[in-house]
Amino acid sequence: METKTVWETYSYETKRECEGFCKEYMDFLSRAKTERECIAAFRQQLEADGYRPLGFYQKERKGLGPGDKVYEVHMDKTLVAFHIGSQPMEDGMNILAAHLDSPRLDLKQAPLYEKEGLVYLDTHYYGGIKKYQWVSMPLALHGVVIKEDGQRVELTMGEEPREPVFFISDLLIHLAQEQMKKKAEKVIEGEQLDVIIGSRELEPILRLLEEKYGITEEDFFSAEIEVVPAGQAREAGLDRSMVLAYGQDDKVCAYGACRAFIEDETPQRTDCLLLVDKEEIGSVGATGMESGFFENMVAEVLSLMEKGKEAVWLSTRRCLSKSRMLSADVNSGFDPTFGDCFEGKNSSYLGRGMVLSKFSGSSGKSGGNDANPEFIAYLRRIFGEKRIMFQMAELGKVDLGGGGTIAYIPARYGMEVVDCGIAVLNMHAPWEAADKGDIYEMKRGMSAFLTAKNNH
Repeated sequence: METKTVWETYSYETKRECEGFCKEYMDFLSRAKTERECIAAFRQQLEADGYRPLGFYQKERKGLGPGDKVYEVHMDKTLVAFHIGSQPMEDGMNILAAHLDSPRLDLKQAPLYEKEGLVYLDTHYYGGIKKYQWVSMPLALHGVVIKEDGQRVELTMGEEPREPVFFISDLLIHLAQEQMKKKAEKVIEGEQLDVIIGSRELEPILRLLEEKYGITEEDFFSAEIEVVPAGQAREAGLDRSMVLAYGQDDKVCAYGACRAFIEDETPQRTDCLLLVDKEEIGSVGATGMESGFFENMVAEVLSLMEKGKEAVWLSTRRCLSKSRMLSADVNSGFDPTFGDCFEGKNSSYLGRGMVLSKFSGSSGKSGGNDANPEFIAYLRRIFGEKRIMFQMAELGKVDLGGGGTIAYIPARYGMEVVDCGIAVLNMHAPWEAADKGDIYEMKRGMSAFLTAKNNH
């Protein structure tokens, strides 16, 4: 099968549009490294485009109708937005979904301690990481502290050029004979991922925190602080063809989804944007896809569309079962350095456009979603009409690994769901690489999905 890269098909004007889009995307990545920061950025974009919180319509006793724009945020880490279409919402929605969380280190509840003159922050890693990748590199702190009286303190340390950064130490090669004999998973243990934040004893550190941020040691009990790589997203390669940044899994999909969602001005089917938390640890908890937040918000929106109380439950079920979803998450790009881990003709490649994965999971597709061929054919048709570059792929060789997304959870409603995304190198590493053309092509593909007029 003949394959082309995105760059072989782009006109000069399209290349300019791609570069402009990716510049804005890189700016977003540099300032939104946590779920809360992503939600704040997306909320700002939505409100600038005329979206209003659900509570606004409820308070004003205003019903919802075609053209109305409504959103709701849950615990500052999950967001759902609706652009009401001209067709009845019971006939289903077009949903773009992605997750906002990325692998990282989280501070423990009592993180501060001193040992032999060095001051540390104790951490617990979040999501699937190679622990040895996090040592000997500049790190930043992003998060929020909620004081006992309810006061909220937001902090970011280590991102500005004149701010100090933090790091996790590693053993010098001269003394590492025994360490070098260990398996990779044991070279650095989880309890060794403690961040050095000073070398002048604990008391001066505590005074600095209280003077600058008003934070006491006990305030860490009610804090949510993430340790992430310090530094801005960068262009990569002499040809500047790639983006190298932290957290592209899955912020690249979330950003493209939000932009495509906002750009659809007159939807026929209701458009829905769903951005969730906790995918990297199983989509659990109050802000994960397993929670009832999404279903509850669909019911709330339907209740404002002049549905009787007895009809809302049934309308919600009908709406969800007839919906279509692009469950957006990144795919592992084929890496020739580790080619033995991939099955070439069913892998995703940088520069070849959006990725569709008919199925996910591992060990016989366990724990994944498997899209029906009718839905794949429908997407092929609308992508063909808009000349969207896409490829079909799975994640690695059979029985070698695999992975899951949130797709299997909304599929329980009976809706049509398929995994989509882009190819990424260094996936789950502190710095991930993606091709600019793929980033732009995915946004174009999401726009084509939302604006398609033909039903199947």
